[in-house]
Amino acid sequence: MRQPVVDWTIDFDHFDPRWTENPFALWSELRGTCPVATSQRFEGGAYFPMRYQDIYDIAYDTEHFSSQRIVVREQKVPISGMPPLTSDPPVHTPARRLLLPPFAPKEVAKLEPRIREIVSSILDALEGREEIDAAAEFARDIPLLITTDMLGVDPSDAPLFRKWIQALGTDSVFSVEPALKAGIEIDEYFLHYMEERRANPGSDLISYLVHAEIDGQPLTQRHIIGTLTLIMAAGTETTWSSIGSSLWHLATHPEDQRRLVAEPELIPTAIEEFLRAYSAVTMAREVVEDTTVGGCPYSKGGQVLLSYSAANRDPEKFDNPDKVIIDRAHNPHAAFGLGRHRCLGSNLARLQLTIAVSEWLKRIPKFELAPGKSVVWSEGQLYGPKELWLKIK
Repeated sequence: MRQPVVDWTIDFDHFDPRWTENPFALWSELRGTCPVATSQRFEGGAYFPMRYQDIYDIAYDTEHFSSQRIVVREQKVPISGMPPLTSDPPVHTPARRLLLPPFAPKEVAKLEPRIREIVSSILDALEGREEIDAAAEFARDIPLLITTDMLGVDPSDAPLFRKWIQALGTDSVFSVEPALKAGIEIDEYFLHYMEERRANPGSDLISYLVHAEIDGQPLTQRHIIGTLTLIMAAGTETTWSSIGSSLWHLATHPEDQRRLVAEPELIPTAIEEFLRAYSAVTMAREVVEDTTVGGCPYSKGGQVLLSYSAANRDPEKFDNPDKVIIDRAHNPHAAFGLGRHRCLGSNLARLQLTIAVSEWLKRIPKFELAPGKSVVWSEGQLYGPKELWLKIK
């Protein structure tokens, strides 16, 4: 059983129920006390900077902060690297450059008809329902099915992907065993496809990676599996969380719901605001050399909880940061990260989020939280609803 937090400034815990249920109110309180919270609950000690500028500076400082450890937990989960996400220079640059073509805007735009087809199919299946778990029955399947398409695997494997993603994430918050088991299964799964695509290449991402080279050399087996795991996990869980958070906001803010139904041209602007206000991703860094950022010391061996969501709530960067303004004109948010590791799939995530919200509002223009059912939020470094029961009016 975890000990409750008494003083958040020197003993923060991002697995505490208060953080899980409403981190934004907590951060607002903390900002008035200190710019960087600390904790000794985690190996080597941990830091939680809340200022946009500090988070920006750390994200760009690869000399003092390493990306090889991207999760802050008591135990280091022994998952193999996922390049380029878990890579530092000089390894990072070629690994990232390799993935730029398939996620370029022109390539992503080609997926729009398929995304609309998936969203429409899911909504067809939900038609006539009075209550819907919008997280489990709508948001989750959209990025999962797009990912199976991009990898060129059987779409019926989407539930298997969902199981592995949960094992690597939520299920491994307090124990490494689920992650270890999932890692073995993921390796076996992708090895099978890699062998098949070496012999019979197609236009999918697995074929692309098994025939790719860096500096004239083919990718190692470990590199390919790590990158495929990254594509499977990072690009799906974050997107379905963002879709769920957007629908939660609209369910709890009927005035915004009515406005977007009446003014659908405003949806892209609203999506950017949902991304800012409910950023799904918090990454981590490991301090590899003693340094100072924003006047605060960081000691070698410590872990840094790098919350882009906290950056997006900084009043020094945004006016009324805790107010969701769906027509916010100036919105330089960091929802997709900062620095070398800015999300490669941001174009794809935006497209899925925009289509999902647009099509939902066309089909279901009036909805609210289902009475008697609580929203269940993800724990740890991901923000988004795991259960979101909505009542259709």
